[in-house]
Amino acid sequence: MYGCKDCKERLYPFLDRELDEGEQVLVRQHLSDCGHCGVRFRFEGSVLRFIGEAARTTCCPDEARQRILRAFGRESVS
Repeated sequence: MYGCKDCKERLYPFLDRELDEGEQVLVRQHLSDCGHCGVRFRFEGSVLRFIGEAARTTCCPDEARQRILRAFGRESVS
């Protein structure tokens, strides 16, 4: 069984569904037993969902997009 430290190390892989089935089970088991970790994981999951929703509904101004692309050494994808 995982402890709090183990779960914290697997927070984002768990939320991103990147853990194998065995690790997912161990994390879920700890979350059901540990209220503190459960609250933290639900909060982080809510933040990620909010960011994802905002990213899908918010447009980046063209000027900002061009600066970002230049910063990464890419050309415009217009």
